[in-house]
Amino acid sequence: MNAHGDGREGRGGPGTGTDGGAALAETVLAWRETAASGAVLLDGFHALKHALRFGARVELGLTDDAAALRELAAELAPDVSGPVAELVREVPSQVLHELLLRVHPTGTAALAARRDRAENLALLHRTPRPAPVVVLDNPRNLGNVGAVVRLAAGFGATGVVTTGDLDPWHPHVVRAGAGLHYATAVERVPLAELPPGPLFALDPEGADIRSFELPDGAVLAFGSERHGISPELRARADHLVSLPMRPQVSSYNLATSVAMALFHWGGPAPAGPDLP
Repeated sequence: MNAHGDGREGRGGPGTGTDGGAALAETVLAWRETAASGAVLLDGFHALKHALRFGARVELGLTDDAAALRELAAELAPDVSGPVAELVREVPSQVLHELLLRVHPTGTAALAARRDRAENLALLHRTPRPAPVVVLDNPRNLGNVGAVVRLAAGFGATGVVTTGDLDPWHPHVVRAGAGLHYATAVERVPLAELPPGPLFALDPEGADIRSFELPDGAVLAFGSERHGISPELRARADHLVSLPMRPQVSSYNLATSVAMALFHWGGPAPAGPDLP
């Protein structure tokens, strides 16, 4: 059974006949060499779609059903259906499973170049900035970091910065972020090199965040899932702020906390149409 779980075998594609066998071998070699070069794994169609929309340099894509992928792209992302068809090569399902530790339900994966670190740092450090930077202080959960990247991209935040030893471009983080690392600046930096701007650190003992107006150039810092912000970050903070929370509830999920803070920064929704 292939990655779609419906019993279909992957189409013949490059694996059919002598010439097809050579093409398949070439595709497999290209994939392995590109992966070994440090390329970013885009797991599934939606990650590929987002990466293409935000300017990623996609090197190679694979699928076990090119016709189904083209149909999916035409339905859900016609703006990138052309590049998807051009970049993605069809391989048998068995080959896809051999190349990937985990095959996405869409039966699609791709490899892309990582965003340039120097360009990301320039975006994070520019002043004035049009939107806040989110800082995750020594995060531990890969999925949570990916969820925060997805939120930051959706809100239009300037970027997501992590401190500590977790790589924010780890494959599990990119998977959880649905390829939206290419829509915002994501980097790991030492605590001493945080982007400039007033530093608002989220802390249960801080003042209610609703008493502040968060400026566009703010740096919003969130602590690790278990221990909160570090003493070093606390000492650097310009403001300690807290999220409204019912008594006896201990904490929010990290991504939820980031969403609440970014929503507060975003201000009121634009006025809707006049109603009769």
